[in-house]
Amino acid sequence: MKIHEFQAKEIFERYGIPIPEGKMVSSPAEAREAYNELGCAVAVVKAQIHAGGRGKGGGVKLVRSADEAFAAAETIMSKPLVTHQTGPEGQPVKKLLVESGAAIKKEFYLGLAVDRKIGKPVLMASTEGGVEIEVVAANTPEKILKEPVNPGMGLQSYQARRLAFGLGFTDKAVSQAGKIMIGLAHAFIEKDCSLAEINPLILTEDGDVMALDAKMNFDSNALFRQGDVVEYRDLDEEDAREKEASDAGLSYVSLDGNIGCLVNGAGLAMSTMDIIKLHGGEPANFLDVGGGATKEQVTTAFKLILTDEKVKGIMVNIFGGIMRCDVIGDGIVAAAKEIGISVPLVVRLEGTKVDEGKKILAESGLNLISADSMADAAAKVVAAIG
Repeated sequence: MKIHEFQAKEIFERYGIPIPEGKMVSSPAEAREAYNELGCAVAVVKAQIHAGGRGKGGGVKLVRSADEAFAAAETIMSKPLVTHQTGPEGQPVKKLLVESGAAIKKEFYLGLAVDRKIGKPVLMASTEGGVEIEVVAANTPEKILKEPVNPGMGLQSYQARRLAFGLGFTDKAVSQAGKIMIGLAHAFIEKDCSLAEINPLILTEDGDVMALDAKMNFDSNALFRQGDVVEYRDLDEEDAREKEASDAGLSYVSLDGNIGCLVNGAGLAMSTMDIIKLHGGEPANFLDVGGGATKEQVTTAFKLILTDEKVKGIMVNIFGGIMRCDVIGDGIVAAAKEIGISVPLVVRLEGTKVDEGKKILAESGLNLISADSMADAAAKVVAAIG
């Protein structure tokens, strides 16, 4: 689950991480009012969407008057914001953050993520702030400093000092940077984050350290114990199909291809997408119905696939272990009766109740294509859509 920058900064404040004064607004008129309330000479108007690259996309603007704040807000909100993470269609901007400007002397990067190799969170720090950390990692990995974080003990003071000195902080900035690092690690662990990032962390001309930007993503599997985080959920920022899938207990991610996939098991779903691409096709989605899906969930899964206008064909790939093939058969038939399936449908069933599942489909009268293996199914669905 993702949240907005202004929401992440609210969490940062609770963990002692200093941030610029700012106000969330939802219209140009409110942006003008916010500028006046902040009482600063220079402010920043920032688009609030669940995507990075906002500055490069024109979603971050410096302003020096209330009228400029109004104009900047009007421009940003007038059309979808396109960044490298939104895709070419962009993302509508419905919220803005109007924030006091800061006199920046130097920019840094701080970020926490789980390192799967060591099974712990790792705090990453770099002097290359304000740029994409992936670019730094690819081109100059030696500029990224790392400290593992013990989930039970948090980031220790000596680790924070080591990073602060490694980044070149001196005097009072060492202590301030260390407190921010410890607070960020504390927030990451306590809030079940999958990512917590400050880019940039800045050193001001006055020698103070603060978080100029904030990004937090959360482990969706842990949201049951993060009620305050769930309240931050912005449904306007979520893909409608992905939200419906989540509500139905399905794992669904929309992609750019034209072959819909309905599979049980995440590993098999990934393999299905790979084999479709191997045969020259492009998957339209990742869709895992899980091991214990019901007829109703399977029907919902088909609805999700068919509401995607890009889909020109569907590949069903089921290996019945816990998941029974007859349930899949019932779901396919129910979906066909309720909403109709007008695109080529290729079905490969194996495992538990496979004979019953094939019989249900054979007696349904549906126009479908049977396949004997994954490769056979992929080849047939790619051929069927031309």
